[in-house]
Amino acid sequence: MTRRRSILVVDDTPDSIMVLCALLKDAYDTKVAVSGEVALRVLQAAAVDLVLLDVMMPGLDGYEVCRRIRATPATATLPVVFLTARDTPEDAALAQAAGGNGHLAKPVDPTRLHATLARLLAP
Repeated sequence: MTRRRSILVVDDTPDSIMVLCALLKDAYDTKVAVSGEVALRVLQAAAVDLVLLDVMMPGLDGYEVCRRIRATPATATLPVVFLTARDTPEDAALAQAAGGNGHLAKPVDPTRLHATLARLLAP
């Protein structure tokens, strides 16, 4: 039996967390963090296969969280997909510069979300 992949959903908005978890529940196990600080603690304590990371959060924003993920040997290669309401070429460039593997606009298109996850989690 194949192990289900685990996704860490990081967002400070409860509605966004609920929507993302609902979209993922049939195919993935999910863990949730409501801030960048909590996300970094979860990553120290539990193995996940990918991070869905909101950009605009109080405290540590998503870009800083991703830079810290990349700076930590245990998580340096972990796929990170940014989620943002700001979907401009500049935002995509910032996501890439911070070390992100993808960039999805909110509200998230379910088909694009699942295609992105399948691409990044392919064996």
